[in-house]
Amino acid sequence: MQRERMMAGNGLFYPIIGFASVFAFIYMSFGDLKINLSEETKMSFVGRNGTQFMVDGKVFYINGWNSYWLMDQAVDEYSKPRVRAMLQAGAKMGLTVCRTWAFNDGAYHALQISPGRFDERVFKALDHVIAEARKQGIRLLLTLVNNLQAYGGKTQYVNWAWQEGIGLSSSNDSFFFDPSIRIYFKNYVKAVLTRKNSITGIEYRNDPTIFGWELINEPRCMSDASGDTLQDWLEEMSAYVKSIDKKHLLTIGLEGFYGPNSPKRLTVNPAEWAATLGADFIRNSKISTIDFASAHIYPDHWFHGQEFEAELKYVSKWMLSHIEDGEKELKKPVMFTEFGFSTDNKNFHPSKRDRFFKTVFDVMYQSARKNGAGAGSFVWQFLVGGMEEYNDDFGIVPWERPATYRLITEHTCRLARIQGGLAQQKASLKDLCSRRR
Repeated sequence: MQRERMMAGNGLFYPIIGFASVFAFIYMSFGDLKINLSEETKMSFVGRNGTQFMVDGKVFYINGWNSYWLMDQAVDEYSKPRVRAMLQAGAKMGLTVCRTWAFNDGAYHALQISPGRFDERVFKALDHVIAEARKQGIRLLLTLVNNLQAYGGKTQYVNWAWQEGIGLSSSNDSFFFDPSIRIYFKNYVKAVLTRKNSITGIEYRNDPTIFGWELINEPRCMSDASGDTLQDWLEEMSAYVKSIDKKHLLTIGLEGFYGPNSPKRLTVNPAEWAATLGADFIRNSKISTIDFASAHIYPDHWFHGQEFEAELKYVSKWMLSHIEDGEKELKKPVMFTEFGFSTDNKNFHPSKRDRFFKTVFDVMYQSARKNGAGAGSFVWQFLVGGMEEYNDDFGIVPWERPATYRLITEHTCRLARIQGGLAQQKASLKDLCSRRR
């Protein structure tokens, strides 16, 4: 989904009073939940066995979420506590993985100021996010660049090359084929993967707090609908990541659309346009250096005027199709790394969003029960209060609506009953899930 309204902050100051009320609310709301997390939470790397993720020899199914803004909020002292508040809240909901941006190219709070030049203050903010996640027992799925313009994205890389007089084209898609821009991106990848955390002393590539890497958020190369240009870029960049970091899992960041040569383009894609974007779920995900497949779920943006009940049926069809691909075609896990329901929908009501969430959770649960390839789902997106400038039409503060909060935690508990929960979750899950029986 093309979220052009994602905010990068743009220098706006968020009231300290607003955050103070949020901080107080978090502690009042969650104070009764016991979660014993030491400063040095023990974590193991997440691995893969066929279509399933594994941790410490056990199958690992993920109830996760997106808070793309963590690094950005960790830069300034007044907003930094939001990172801990969000990660603590996630842990107390029994969530295990947060997907967030590990990039900000040339924008406000830029991590990469220009090709190969980094702001150490922002890198230290990312260090803080990773160190804080470890304390809370949360793993991170870190995305390395954006297809969209928010936080710089591929547009910024193209502009840099153009400004230096070495760019082949001013087209955004030259990000994928311009040799100079490929070098820019590789240098960025190397800098991030080999970064030594200033707080923990651990290089990112050696830190099991990181669940895995995502190459690019929602890649599209519309200038080459055949998909060859994007495929070539994915093969080169995934191999490059693996040459530096063999310990972490790697995915692409796809929306999940089927390409022009896939029979499913006619039966599963939302419309004909979905096969013209230069991406192909099966072809791209088959790359040997890609460990798991990813897809997104935004029926209310893909369809216009469709009835809500029809959208829910489509969600199940879309998910089951990709899970089937994971089991039969790819032999890899499939994660739905974004799903959201817009408040801009006609006749929107939070109960509809809850039903949408439940549809996603039910498909994931049924796959897990059958040891299927459906390995996890991630709500787009969670915020803490007082972050209105970061909210698109999908953001929620999950504890503000008890029905939504209950739905999320029930999914946590259902998955825990299948897999037993992670070692560091045992105490909190016992408390959380005993209330759900």
